[in-house]
Amino acid sequence: MKSLLVLSILGMGVLMGPTVYSFSSDQLALSSLITDHFDAIGAEPKSRKVELGKGVSLELVYISAGKFYMGSTPEEKAWATGPEGGATAGTERESYEGQLPRLMEVKNGFWMGRTEVTVGQFRRFVEVTGYVSDAEKPGGMTQVFDPEWKISGLAPPHPWIKAENKSWRDPNFGFPLRDDYPVVCVSWNDGNAFGKWLTEKERVAGRLPEGMEYRLPTEAEWAYSCRGGNEESTYYWWGNDLRDGEGRFNISSVDFLPGRNKTWPLAKVPWSDGFSFVSPVDYFGEKGRNGFGLADMLGNVWEIVLDHFDPKGGHEAFYSVKENYKPVCRGGNYFDVPGNARSAVRLGLHSTSYSDSRDGFRICLGKVVEK
Repeated sequence: MKSLLVLSILGMGVLMGPTVYSFSSDQLALSSLITDHFDAIGAEPKSRKVELGKGVSLELVYISAGKFYMGSTPEEKAWATGPEGGATAGTERESYEGQLPRLMEVKNGFWMGRTEVTVGQFRRFVEVTGYVSDAEKPGGMTQVFDPEWKISGLAPPHPWIKAENKSWRDPNFGFPLRDDYPVVCVSWNDGNAFGKWLTEKERVAGRLPEGMEYRLPTEAEWAYSCRGGNEESTYYWWGNDLRDGEGRFNISSVDFLPGRNKTWPLAKVPWSDGFSFVSPVDYFGEKGRNGFGLADMLGNVWEIVLDHFDPKGGHEAFYSVKENYKPVCRGGNYFDVPGNARSAVRLGLHSTSYSDSRDGFRICLGKVVEK
């Protein structure tokens, strides 16, 4: 059936057998009728693009409903804190993944950003709306790399400092910012504002049916997407062997830090991924995309998701609290050791306004979630 059904995201029509059904571009764009039909027969369109103006667009990939495992095994946690994984042993961090993998289900299909939201995409949002990020507001600050940081011994001082004059416009990397880098120094609030803008923009244009919205993915949507259709609970989306990660993701490796002849200390992968800090999104091409066609689901930057952080483990349904909200972030970043950049790794941020030069986000299009 899949070979007989073609959907053009640009409004060229739907072909079923010998009959062509034509739709206007507005009718075609993610109508609930078409979405329900795809879910029913398992023949979803591969991707869609949202035009942001001035030649900037955002690509999303359709993810069918399905089941996956959330969490990790004791063996995986032991590997993560062992010599190859390099994560700090004796902390409670790995316990956040849950005691054992739990079978969960994402009950509705959704669309996930092919890549993390980029500097160029976020800039278009700011240009159109005049939005001011949390880090740029009066009294705001963000966490960035300390250029004066000295590597000393096996336990170096923390290389991150709070800065009042840095933001997504200048994350203090020490090299020029590119539009195809993932945007960083953005908060949970900033990610939600970006999604709200896209929702209103597409709804006004008649390209978004009721009950759908652009937003941060729920933790379950993110975790399901990260595994890329892998039905087993593996360390990484490609499997358990770290060596198979070469040419797939950007984490701590043997690349020199900007202006230095040293690499990040402690555990790292034994190859160059080409970057000591962020890499352009989708830099690794097809090899860096998982089974769903999503790029950079591990490494590059932590991705902020919609849920509040439960230290006991992730939830199948969206998890929220009314006070002291601490968003979950997933996936690891360019600075992380291999054990901290696995599919099951999860952390909680300090607040909804917290931002960091290791944190970004990926946008999702799915059913409205009551926040």
